[in-house]
Amino acid sequence: METFGHYSKVNRLLQASKGEMDGGLRLDATRQRPKGSGSTNGQVSDTPQSNINMQEVYHRERIERENIVIWKSPLTTLQFFFLECMLLLSTIMKRLWKRKAAVILVLIVCLAMYTLYLNEGPHQKYVQIMEKHLLWWAYWVGLGVLSSVGLGTGLHTFLLYLGPHIASVTLAAYECSSVDFPEPPYPSKIICPTEVEDGSGHISMWTIMSKVRLEAIMWGAGTAIGELPPYFMARAARLSGSHDDDEFEEIEELLQEKQVHPDDMSFMERAKLGVHNLVQRVGFFGILACASIPNPLFDLAGITCGHFLVPFWTFFGATLIGKAVVKMHIQKLFIIFMFSEHHVEGVVNLIGYIPKFGKSLQSPFKDYLTLQRKKLHREQGTEVTNESNLLGWIFEKVIIVMVLYFLVSIVNSTAQSYHKRVCKEKRSKA
Repeated sequence: METFGHYSKVNRLLQASKGEMDGGLRLDATRQRPKGSGSTNGQVSDTPQSNINMQEVYHRERIERENIVIWKSPLTTLQFFFLECMLLLSTIMKRLWKRKAAVILVLIVCLAMYTLYLNEGPHQKYVQIMEKHLLWWAYWVGLGVLSSVGLGTGLHTFLLYLGPHIASVTLAAYECSSVDFPEPPYPSKIICPTEVEDGSGHISMWTIMSKVRLEAIMWGAGTAIGELPPYFMARAARLSGSHDDDEFEEIEELLQEKQVHPDDMSFMERAKLGVHNLVQRVGFFGILACASIPNPLFDLAGITCGHFLVPFWTFFGATLIGKAVVKMHIQKLFIIFMFSEHHVEGVVNLIGYIPKFGKSLQSPFKDYLTLQRKKLHREQGTEVTNESNLLGWIFEKVIIVMVLYFLVSIVNSTAQSYHKRVCKEKRSKA
């Protein structure tokens, strides 16, 4: 009996000890559970297993989105594109309807300005000056926006428009020994002035830079504006608690890959992480550094700033200074240096030394330069015979291909946005 009593006493002590341990574990679990992660109806939402499952869902959805492109699923892509366009149009109309007073006020102001524009009077000369310059500025700002908008698939308007414009002004300045052709906006064709002012015969790089500064700054400001959509998208996703930001999910995967296999990362993956880390750690000056150099990965800077809720003016101010001031001066100097008179002649002469194909490749460049000189020295109102030129034909075809690719990329990204919208609605109903 005594032995049995002793056994019962030990058993009770063990059970009490176990109860205390269970209570302590429950208390620790309660303390460690993140705020707002309580379960409802017996479902636990923020356990490690559920997080892993959701990451798998996001990854699978991202893989599906990557296949929604014209060349893989044309019918599905076009269907999703039109559905997303209808939804966006509906959203815009609803927002305008909610702000009826502001819309009516804007319409009244526009109607008043249009009436002023049509009516004759002494104000018309000022209206024409404003119209001329505002349209010129809007043209270059719009080209800048097209160049940077679209998460890396923008229309490369520097190569197609601004670069050739700076090159043509450079060639004209050296050929005319003057930059006294009309101030921006230029006429459709640049013509050398018949009389060259004293002291204007010396052409320097700085003289040409001042001639094209306005167009370059407007284009750079447009590229800064085009970087805002990734910033606002990432910011909205972070504020809403959404985890289906494809671009930032890729960055998180790279961060994990760096910890597990740091030596297996490619150069492009290292570059993406470098942009992300620089912007996150340095802030304003990191954004400025990324925006001040030709950087195809700058979209990641906007995504990172939006995800970490960097203030708008910090991001946009650094981007505007970097792109419209610093980077544009670097690009202008490069184009002016490459298309200065002695460099162009030197490059054309070097082409002639290429074995077998040198002479045949040199001929189109010489014909192009000869044709440009004729156009610069013609009389006002006369036209130079439009001779067929291989370089012009190639450039036209390159423009067509790049514009078509830009339009296709818009269709693809819009269709993928609709797929993301559908997946988000499915998860919310599950």
